[in-house]
Amino acid sequence: MLDWSLAVFAVLCVAAAASGALFQPGAWYETLDKPSWTPPNWSFGVVWTILFLMIAVAGWLVWRAAGWSLPVALWGLQLAVNAAWSWLFFGRRRMDLAFVDVVLLWLLIAGFIVSAWPVSLWAALLFVPYLVWVSIAAALNRSVWRRNPQAA
Repeated sequence: MLDWSLAVFAVLCVAAAASGALFQPGAWYETLDKPSWTPPNWSFGVVWTILFLMIAVAGWLVWRAAGWSLPVALWGLQLAVNAAWSWLFFGRRRMDLAFVDVVLLWLLIAGFIVSAWPVSLWAALLFVPYLVWVSIAAALNRSVWRRNPQAA
């Protein structure tokens, strides 16, 4: 029998990912000075697709194991904060607020990992690559912001 709760977590992730589709880099981003270690543009869609699949499964695993709980609350909060980043960075062109957002996102992801660990080891482990990618994203956000004070 199909567990529809997994579909709910997947739909929530698709909704959050839609902010990235709504607020795309565009010409403004292309004109910004970026560090040499900036990942290629094609990698963002690939990486985020894989990560959002992992995020959905992780949320579903803790939901099945613990129902409404601290890890599930952190899961929901991180998803909302994640969705806000593209709007802040690309939509509003507020690299400063986007950096605050990505730091908060990092903290929420770390909080999820710690709180999910005793509930579902797999859920916690599924968030580790997400934490690594968001660490890179935070460093990139800060670097681009600092390199382009006129655009912030």
